[in-house]
Amino acid sequence: MGLLVNGKWVDQWYDTKSNGGKFVRQQSKFRNWITPDGLAGPTGINGFKAETGRYHLYVSLACPWAHRTLIFRELKDLQDHITVDIVHPDMMDKGWTFQQRGEAKGDSLFESKLAHEIYTRADPDATTRVTVPILWDKKTNSIVSNESSEIIRMFNSAFNKITGNTVDYWPVEMRDDIEKINTRIYSDINNGVYKSGFATTQPAYDIAVKGLFDALDWVEDTLSKKRYLLGNQLTEADWRLFTTLVRFDSVYVLHFKCNRKRIIDYPNIWGYARELFQHHGISKTTNFDHIIRHYHYSHETISPNRIIPINPIINWAEPHHRAS
Repeated sequence: MGLLVNGKWVDQWYDTKSNGGKFVRQQSKFRNWITPDGLAGPTGINGFKAETGRYHLYVSLACPWAHRTLIFRELKDLQDHITVDIVHPDMMDKGWTFQQRGEAKGDSLFESKLAHEIYTRADPDATTRVTVPILWDKKTNSIVSNESSEIIRMFNSAFNKITGNTVDYWPVEMRDDIEKINTRIYSDINNGVYKSGFATTQPAYDIAVKGLFDALDWVEDTLSKKRYLLGNQLTEADWRLFTTLVRFDSVYVLHFKCNRKRIIDYPNIWGYARELFQHHGISKTTNFDHIIRHYHYSHETISPNRIIPINPIINWAEPHHRAS
């Protein structure tokens, strides 16, 4: 994982030494919003109006943050309105690349070789981590956003008049409760697996992994009483959690040393995760080849020999036996 400094690529891993061995995720740089009328959203500048064919999404099928945006593209029927390119699963000394592998077919807009070229196309002097997803505006030749949590909210509502799909995963009356759930899930589970896996001291790991499994125990208890995290209605909180759950047993248990329990050891979480996986359109957004290869090939400090483990056989299509 490298970064751009004044538009120049630097191959530099996260600095954990200055944080007592803790992994600290950096904030996203581009924070504009697509809105129905093109007016500014909660952050950024205005001018990004919801229009068919105007926007392009760059994602990694391995990345849980990018996976969120693909899920919402499916849930909100945006497949014919927002085009997509997929990066190669390996993230090596040049970062994400547009080499071809399976669904990764290259950069259809600019024939770029490297993802950081998309960033410098938008800002030649950019100083930022080069992450996915990247939401690109073809009209202004700029990046709208590289913050997945905000992209999914744009997809949730900005294009409703175009698609006619008004299903709302962030309803006004539930937002406070969704935010409370999101806060813990992000800190202790979504980012918790990374804080565990990228820790470089025993105390940093011990704190992170305890927080992770305390949170999973809390989710298991919650799902013993509710179908979804907030009751009988699917919300963005469920989909934000799902992208970590679907990677957990195949990657995080071994690779990130998150091995106290597996997701299949939590009866309620395992049934819930399978239900979400089997939701219409979601399984095709999930690519285990890219997921497993990415983590074991790209994190040299954790897996220097780049050996792909045998991994458990997990049947995500198994009936989930949850109440409808």
